[in-house]
Amino acid sequence: MQQHNVLILDFGSQYTQLIARRVRELNIYCEIHPFNKIPKNINSFKAVILSGSPFSVRSEEAPHPDLSEIRGKKPLLAVCYGAQYLANFSGGLVAPSNTREYGRANLSFIKNEETFFKDISVGSQVWMSHSDTIKELPTNGVLLASTHDVENAAYKIEGENTYAIQFHPEVYHSTDGAKLLKNFLVNIAEVEQNWTPNSFVDSTVNNLKEKIGDDKVILGLSGGVDSTVAGVLLHKAIGENLHCIFVNNGLLRKNEYESVLQQYEGMGLNVKGVDASNRFLDALEGISDPETKRKAIGRVFIEVFDDEASKVENAKWLAQGTIYPDVIESVSVNGGPSATIKSHHNVGGLPDFMKLKVVEPLRMIFKDEVRRVGASMGIDKELLGRHPFPGPGLAIRILGDITSEKVRILQEVDAIFINGLKEDGLYNKVWQAGAILLPVNSVGVMGDERTYEKVVALRAVESTDGMTADWVNLPYEFLQKTSNKIINNVKGVNRVVYDISSKPPATIEWE
Repeated sequence: MQQHNVLILDFGSQYTQLIARRVRELNIYCEIHPFNKIPKNINSFKAVILSGSPFSVRSEEAPHPDLSEIRGKKPLLAVCYGAQYLANFSGGLVAPSNTREYGRANLSFIKNEETFFKDISVGSQVWMSHSDTIKELPTNGVLLASTHDVENAAYKIEGENTYAIQFHPEVYHSTDGAKLLKNFLVNIAEVEQNWTPNSFVDSTVNNLKEKIGDDKVILGLSGGVDSTVAGVLLHKAIGENLHCIFVNNGLLRKNEYESVLQQYEGMGLNVKGVDASNRFLDALEGISDPETKRKAIGRVFIEVFDDEASKVENAKWLAQGTIYPDVIESVSVNGGPSATIKSHHNVGGLPDFMKLKVVEPLRMIFKDEVRRVGASMGIDKELLGRHPFPGPGLAIRILGDITSEKVRILQEVDAIFINGLKEDGLYNKVWQAGAILLPVNSVGVMGDERTYEKVVALRAVESTDGMTADWVNLPYEFLQKTSNKIINNVKGVNRVVYDISSKPPATIEWE
């Protein structure tokens, strides 16, 4: 990106990504980097935010970054751990709280005529999440706000554009969090609000032209939003040098291979269909571990692209529709301290012999941002509204080993569920939906005969970016109708359940 506006230093908080989302909602570009890998081009950033952390500043293992190029030189906002860090190592005192301070609180004092709290009043709700508390402010610290239980809820450093808050403005429960971030970034740091879908398209296309030149690129299309938007961006940049491949991995939804190929007709993309379903199913034979499945699928994907690339003269790049949540959940953010949850096929399983370099035009943006970018380029609304579908396909919705019969069963179940959502006008009210084939059989009765067949779970969630999600309260009548239709029409299934778990603590997919 050309606009390095805001740097977020990650101390391992699970809220760090929410900070990035809130900043981008202000049309301000930001990047997350680990506290121990501060970018060398620090001067290209106009402001810095320090995240929270699961560590205590009093711990020997606590993150201890060198802020000498930031403190007093750039506007700095320290959140939670960041606020405690500045206090603890700059002449203040941080000590354990008598009680763990977690959850909703209300501001009981705000310093008058302070730009930082412009349009925010006493009584505003904030969200606390910490076990230590700031007993004494750092040298030159000036108190800005308090809550009933936390005296030093916000402060600034006299003589610097450095501000610190004990609460989390990025979470939904801090009702004026967006105002506070805007006050700091726009009114104090004077960061321009110029990051829009159109600006992203312009800068990305220019960067792709410079990076790729006259080389040819192989892109694996999936039919989903991410790879499609990536394809259109690349097509804008390199035109006919983009060669798109849509692979049938044998793990797609029912009739998806044919329908997706038809979908791309008329979009101007050079798309070739490759049926490699047997190759994928062979690679998955006997594998039950979900991580091993993902690695195997990623490996075969790349092998297929490698085979196809050899047929395209001067193909040097493999393009992928990787987006920010894929990266965040697969590895620590930019090698930082955030915990790994699971790997994604886009960012894992790349074999050593891969002959293509990787280009990922969407790597730094979230799902909702991908949709806005796609809309700005005129991509069909129906395609942009399509639910996310995992890259490994139904392999990670079949718990246990994969067989062609299990794939058939799940394809039939999934088709009934998804088509039912569309028929009942529920599809666009759901962010992602799918069915999971469980590795258990249950006793049932059909036509006075005992059955012992498969159990399937239905899953529907609402979200904006996949980082957090809540289960959708689908009407009982719809669930009843769908369950009956599945059991009556899909041979091998005699029980249907509905998943009412949120993320966190669960993930959207079961594997």
